[in-house]
Amino acid sequence: MKFPRVTVSRMAFILAWCMVFIPSTLFAESVKEYIRITKAGADRIPLVLKSIDTKKSKNRKYAAGIDAVIRSGLDFTGLFAIIQSPMNIIAGGDLYQAGGRQINFAALSSVGAEVYAGGVLDRKGKTLKMDMEVYDALTGKLLMRKLYEGNRDDLRPIAHRFCADLVRLFTGKPSIFGSKIAYVSQSGGKKEIYLADFDGYGAAQVTSTGGLALTPALSPDGRQLAYLTYTRGVQDLHIKDLSTRKIVSVTKKGVKIDPSWRNGFLELATTFSFDGNQELYLLRNNGSITRRLTKHRGIDLSPSFSPDGTKMAFTSNRHGNPQIFIKDMNSGAVRRLTFRGNYNTQPAWSPVNDKIAFTTMQKNGEINIFTVNADGTGLKQLTYGARQNEAPSWSPDGTMIVFSSNRSGGKKLYVMNADGRNQRSLNLAGQQMQPCWSSFQ
Repeated sequence: MKFPRVTVSRMAFILAWCMVFIPSTLFAESVKEYIRITKAGADRIPLVLKSIDTKKSKNRKYAAGIDAVIRSGLDFTGLFAIIQSPMNIIAGGDLYQAGGRQINFAALSSVGAEVYAGGVLDRKGKTLKMDMEVYDALTGKLLMRKLYEGNRDDLRPIAHRFCADLVRLFTGKPSIFGSKIAYVSQSGGKKEIYLADFDGYGAAQVTSTGGLALTPALSPDGRQLAYLTYTRGVQDLHIKDLSTRKIVSVTKKGVKIDPSWRNGFLELATTFSFDGNQELYLLRNNGSITRRLTKHRGIDLSPSFSPDGTKMAFTSNRHGNPQIFIKDMNSGAVRRLTFRGNYNTQPAWSPVNDKIAFTTMQKNGEINIFTVNADGTGLKQLTYGARQNEAPSWSPDGTMIVFSSNRSGGKKLYVMNADGRNQRSLNLAGQQMQPCWSSFQ
């Protein structure tokens, strides 16, 4: 019998100015890239983002649209605090002039800004060009200048490319921009899988089973989707190519639970019971079984792999109540990870480090999300007093977690920073559950 699946701060910044010279594909000179490293829990970087300018009034709607997307995207990251621009920010005029700008850095300092960004938009036919500059507001140094081009209908991609570059400038890492979230959406008695941008924009249905489609798992490259279907009383595992829409069906007898892709391999793990007990197996993306991963009288499920694919976290009740274990994929050795709490499940290994998120059913009936290091140290609770919080899934850059919560009634998707700050809803229609945050597309 399968055990139930749990439905389940201004601190001073630590600055490390690392001068990395990168050749610009758009300008002859190189630009120094500064990487700002902050303590977890530190305040956001104070940023003045001047509204995107344009020389022609007919282009104002495009400038305003891109400006809104940039502001929303940067706010979403939790990295920047966008503060009001002072009135006299540009000396000698309101319009940005590429290469001839005179910025009033004293005015920026007066409002507490540490970074300044601004630019101008131009349109030729259906093509938009956005020339953006970023300055250290404290020293007046130019940190980045870049030209962004795209179709006039692609405001979000243009804006998000700038957002991604700005995040990389200050963290030295990729960002969430371009990533997708797969999730189950419920309408009436039916549940189907949908795909949306990282911020919930552009949700689109990707399965049409007419029954139940559950536990979506996106491959590391975001090209394939594994999920479970329940149609006509039969449970199957499907692996769908999202570009060709070709579906591979795995029709083994018995229970199938929680598919999860192995990083660096075209493989996924899932639970099967065709051999009598619920054990974890490794499959190729064509549905064929590579090998059996566990062999124990307990129930093993919910696999999640380390960034390099050499270790696997999973849930097992082999010692009584469900706990998190880690298996070395090379040696086969298994060790218990969680000892605090009587019901720990749904492990999710960060794609960039040895931190694992999981859910715990607590004595007061709440279900909350915790993180722990892969060596068992650093246990941290992320959600409090918010009813049932479950199914954590990491953003591809490891800075955020998406999860399902019924804190406001029905189940909805929420996101938070990796340390639990900035918890907010994605504001998707209907009810959602079982999210999976993909890599970049």
